[in-house]
Amino acid sequence: MRIDIWSDVICPFCYIGRVNLETAIREAGLEPVIVHHAFRLMPGEAPYPVEQMFVKRYGQTPEQAKATIAGTEAAAAQAGLTFRLNGTQVGDTADAHTLLAFAGSKGSDLLQRMYFAYFTEGRNLFDRAVLVDLAVEVGLDKTLSEGAFDFASLRARVDEDQKQAQGFGVKGVPFFVFDNRTAVSGAHPPSAFLKAFKAIADNHTAP
Repeated sequence: MRIDIWSDVICPFCYIGRVNLETAIREAGLEPVIVHHAFRLMPGEAPYPVEQMFVKRYGQTPEQAKATIAGTEAAAAQAGLTFRLNGTQVGDTADAHTLLAFAGSKGSDLLQRMYFAYFTEGRNLFDRAVLVDLAVEVGLDKTLSEGAFDFASLRARVDEDQKQAQGFGVKGVPFFVFDNRTAVSGAHPPSAFLKAFKAIADNHTAP
């Protein structure tokens, strides 16, 4: 099975959805090929505090923003994750996705490291030095990682991922495509992914 996933590194439900997917994969005993695709939720926007984002983009009051953050942290806890969102930054994640495109076979490890760094450790994924440190932690070369941000071909891959998602009509992430035929949008529980796996298997075995 091949699973294509469009997600952003600052999207809390992308992290939650990925964890739930992996739980379902283990329960089903599958060994799929998982391919990450970039989806920048805030293209062109300079980093600013997450608390302001809920006020600016969704018209929430500061009190409502706090409640939204608390609710998101509670949802993460249900998936076994610890989120500390207060004080984090949001913005255009082009640099992070460019480094993920560079990472190759280490891409999955780097994505997981970025998620943990951002949501649990509160590290700044808009700082290239932080991104390079994370890349080195998963085994990538420091000098090559530092130079990756300026590779036009890597930037083009990030842009192409975004265009492909837009072509599918994707408005939000996570967005999963199984075997190029079945799409699932959102951070569903493991049981929902298990149902998708069964439906795909049934389709494969149908006469």
